Amino acid sequence: MSRVLITGGAGFIGSHLCDRMLEEGHEVICMDNLLTGSVENIAHLHNRPFRFIHHDVTHYIFIEGKVDYILHFASPASPIDYLEYPIQTLKVGSLGTHKALGLALEKKAIFLLASTSEVYGDPLEHPQKETYWGNVNPVGPRGVYDEAKRFAEAMTMAYHRYHGLNTRIVRIFNTYGPRMRAHDGRVVPTLINQALRNEPLTIFGDGQQSRSFCYISDLVEGISRLLKCDTPDPVNLGNPCEKTILEFADKIVELTGCRSEIVNKPLPVDDPKVRQPDISRARELLGWEPRISLETGLKDTIEYFRGRMNAPAETHESIQRSVRGKDEKGASHSIR
Repeated sequence: MSRVLITGGAGFIGSHLCDRMLEEGHEVICMDNLLTGSVENIAHLHNRPFRFIHHDVTHYIFIEGKVDYILHFASPASPIDYLEYPIQTLKVGSLGTHKALGLALEKKAIFLLASTSEVYGDPLEHPQKETYWGNVNPVGPRGVYDEAKRFAEAMTMAYHRYHGLNTRIVRIFNTYGPRMRAHDGRVVPTLINQALRNEPLTIFGDGQQSRSFCYISDLVEGISRLLKCDTPDPVNLGNPCEKTILEFADKIVELTGCRSEIVNKPLPVDDPKVRQPDISRARELLGWEPRISLETGLKDTIEYFRGRMNAPAETHESIQRSVRGKDEKGASHSIR
């Protein structure tokens, strides 16, 4: 059984990767400091070959025994988060990536970096290919995330070239689905929860800026394939079906049957006007492209948030105690 370490494994994408790696027969170690992740996302996994470690990856990482794969997904990932935690965002992209790469080198593990379409900034090339160097404002409020990920990519390639480390880089475009945080500021959970409460739907600017929304199961499938593909070069994963934010809001109104009006707010500084991946490389190398339609994915996501609104309240603290208690008792889950 191979062992996989997933940093940021209690987050939205990270927790779905924990599910997938377990389904593929791996033993999974999930590491997270819970700054933006939640143990609720992984509480269902503790009867499996799974272990949760509460740890900040900007500090030295120690894992006893072998590690075959390291998937580095630790980072705040929404504008509201990296504006609230700018220094933590920079540190996890730099120090955290360095620590994770060092562990990969020690263990001779395959290392996969979760990068982002934000490395392209407010792009002057459309759609965005992996060969595009980007248009990023390094001193703007979004620069802490953009530059942290750009540094992480450079560090990963340095370890590949200098140490011969077996590395992968995935550039993730807008992804949505169950386990997103309701109030993380990203467009999908924000608009869905506003619609379910029949509140006004807030649109930044005139709503003509575009995004490409990929459902979480499609993204995880692409990451799984990339992990098995021997390429160190960045690979875009996202849905090339481009929609304006206004079109997206209209679709949510239609699917929820809400009576919400749309209100406009000022566009945030350095907010990208367009975002669309060129996935030619993913198609060629991985045989991958998205399969889930926007309507199908949104229906599942809406039902997830509807269920959370109607679910009995259970505190984060009680779930966290339960998760840690199972970890401490479960000898089969211990790290050796």
